[in-house]
Amino acid sequence: MTRALIACLQMQESFESFRPRFDELSIEYVLPTVLQHMTEADLLPVIADFDGMIAGDDHLTGRVLERGKRLRIISKWGIGTDGIDLGAARRLGIEVTNTPEVFGDDVADVAAGYLVMLARQLHVIDRSVRDGEWHKHRGVALSAKTLGILGLGSIGRAVAQRGRGFGMRVIGFDVALASAGLAAEQGVELMAEPEALFRSADFLVLCAPATPETRHIIDNAALGLMPVDSYVVNVSRGALVDEEALADALGAGRLAGAALDVFEQEPLPADTRLRGLSGCIFGSHNASNTDQGVTRASERAVENLIRGLVSRA
Repeated sequence: MTRALIACLQMQESFESFRPRFDELSIEYVLPTVLQHMTEADLLPVIADFDGMIAGDDHLTGRVLERGKRLRIISKWGIGTDGIDLGAARRLGIEVTNTPEVFGDDVADVAAGYLVMLARQLHVIDRSVRDGEWHKHRGVALSAKTLGILGLGSIGRAVAQRGRGFGMRVIGFDVALASAGLAAEQGVELMAEPEALFRSADFLVLCAPATPETRHIIDNAALGLMPVDSYVVNVSRGALVDEEALADALGAGRLAGAALDVFEQEPLPADTRLRGLSGCIFGSHNASNTDQGVTRASERAVENLIRGLVSRA
């Protein structure tokens, strides 16, 4: 019998509505217990038993794929495929799909929420009132600031729309000409290089995919270019930020604050220096998690998986 591993947590939570489609096609499914993702150690003992997989941010390394002798398709739930060894998948004839263009508004809403929280310190005021205090933080007006967006795909462009709604000057950079062109048509002022973005952005929102070129693009050098009173918001991938460099900048007062929905290691380790920095707001890699976004991504992930399994049976 054809077997599918449903490893993505969000897919698992909405799986009941898709169960009849699997039953109709006699596709057996397994939903393992997952906290955030399956590691290489989790996958190595089980992957050989499956013909297909709906993956979240699981560690599908070359070793895992080599062991997946039956594996025909990996249907990535979501956009980023950085957890998958794409070279090994191509060499082994394993198809890899994803679900682009499904989370733009959902993630952008969270990015916009972080902008307001950082500018007005709403989280600090909330804590003070809960503690019986009456803290009155003097914030900054977003309409007087420049919003810089690194990565102008569907999420970056949706962030730009919200920034313009706040009355901000919006600038951006993307290596993809098509994405940059669409953003320019929507009123984003394009920068010729990322360094120009870093120098000008009061609020820098990271929306780029994780690639070898973007790994630790926010490092000591990049942070050194940013205005002293600026902020970083990351709603893309943790690998874009050198977290030690960010901790250094925040600790030294070279950066006003940061909001991080994603991290290099997830869940966030207990011993990270970032936890001790009051200028940080933390998320749980949850920006895409809305009823509508999950439904869109799940439907497409299931379609991709079934098509891959049926067409290559």
